[in-house]
Amino acid sequence: MLYYLFDYLDKAWDVPGAGVFRYISFRASMAIIFSLLFSFLVGKKIIAVLHRKQVGETIRELGLEGQLQKQGTPTMGGLIIIAAILIPTLLFARLENVYIILMIITTVWLGFIGFVDDYIKVFKKDKQGLRAKTKITGQVILGLIVGGILYFSPNVVVKEKIVQQNIQLQSQSTLVDDLQKFDNVLFTGKKVKSTKTTIPFFKNNELDYAKLLAFLGSNYRKWAFLVFIPIVILIIAAVSNGANMTDGIDGLATGICAIIGMTLALFAYVSGNTVFANFLNIMYIPNTGELVIFISAFVGACVGFLWFNSYPAEVFMGDTGSLTLGGIIAVIAIAIRKELLLPLLCGVFLLENLSVMLQVSYFKYTRRKYGIGKRIFLMSPLHHHFQKAGLHESKIVTRFWIIGIMLAVLTVVTLKLR
Repeated sequence: MLYYLFDYLDKAWDVPGAGVFRYISFRASMAIIFSLLFSFLVGKKIIAVLHRKQVGETIRELGLEGQLQKQGTPTMGGLIIIAAILIPTLLFARLENVYIILMIITTVWLGFIGFVDDYIKVFKKDKQGLRAKTKITGQVILGLIVGGILYFSPNVVVKEKIVQQNIQLQSQSTLVDDLQKFDNVLFTGKKVKSTKTTIPFFKNNELDYAKLLAFLGSNYRKWAFLVFIPIVILIIAAVSNGANMTDGIDGLATGICAIIGMTLALFAYVSGNTVFANFLNIMYIPNTGELVIFISAFVGACVGFLWFNSYPAEVFMGDTGSLTLGGIIAVIAIAIRKELLLPLLCGVFLLENLSVMLQVSYFKYTRRKYGIGKRIFLMSPLHHHFQKAGLHESKIVTRFWIIGIMLAVLTVVTLKLR
C-alpha cells in the first residue's frame, strides 16, 4: 500500500525521496525491518494473550530429557509469524503482482488449516487434531490453485534465450559496464508461457515438464498441465509436511526456514533481474523480483519468532506456523522454477521425513518377519534420535542449522555446476 502512496507522491507531486520505493532492495529492507519489529513488539503481547486463554501445548510422555518442562507452553504462535509476513507484504509489495497474490493465498490458506488443527488439539482436547485426510485435501486444493495460476495465468511467463554472446570481463573494475553490455543480449525474445524448470547438475540446467508427454504426439504441449499440476501438489504437500515434522524441538524449524528463505530470496532476485540472469546464464522470469519483498518479510518473521522460540521456548508455532512455512517455501521455489533444488536446499526436512519413513517401514517389516518389531533409530524423527542419544536439544538445533547453511551454499553453487 505504501508503494502506491509514494509512487503517487513521486509522480504527481515530485516529493523528494519518494522515488526510493521503486527499488526492490529498499522495500525488501523495509519489509524485513518491519517484520522483525512487529515480531518483537507485538509477539510478546500475543504470547500473553495465548497464556490468558490457556492455549498451552499438551506434551506426550516420550521419555525425552526436559520434555515435561514444556507442558503448558503456549502454542499457535504461528499467528505471530503469519501476521509478521502479511502486514509488511501488504505495506511494501506491489499487490497486483501475480506472485505476491499467490503467496498471500498460500499463507492464508495453510495458516487457516494449521489454525484449525491447533484449535482442535487445544480447545477440543483431541491430540490427533485435524484428520490427516483433511489436511492432505487442503494441501491438494492449494496445489490445484497454485498450479492452475502458474500454468494458465498470462502474467506467469519466462523470456526465452535466443542469442548468446561471450563477453570477457577484463577486470573487476569493469564489471558493472560489462554487465550493462550483457543486458538484453540473451533475453531479446518475447515473453512466453513455459513449463521449463531448473534441474541441477545437467548441461543446460533446464527440464521441460511438457516433454514428459512427448509420446502423445505433436500436440503434447497442450496436455502439459496433467504433469505440471500434480507435481505442484506433490511438492507443496511434501515440503509443508516436512517442515511440520521438523518442528519438534525449540528453534529448529524456525531457524532452518530462515536459512532456506534467504537462499530463495537470492534466487528470486537474480531470476527476476535481466542483468544477473544473463550473467549467470539462468532462466529469466519477469516480475519474480517482487517476491524478494515477501521473502524478506518471511525471513524477518522467522528470525523475530526465533527470539521467543529459541531454547527454552516461550511459545511454539504449532501447525499454524509449521504447515504455513513449509507451504510458502514450496510455492516460492515452484514460482521461481527452482523446485527441483528443494531436496538439497530442504535437506534437513528430507532427512527428518526419511527417518520416520525408514523407522516405520523397518519396524513393520521386522515385526512381520521375526514377530518382534525392530528400530533403526532410537526414536524418530531424527532430532529425537539425537536427544535419546544424550545430546542437549540446543546443540542438536545448532548443528542442524550448520547443516542447513552448508546445504544452502551447495544449492547456490549448483547454479554454475553443469
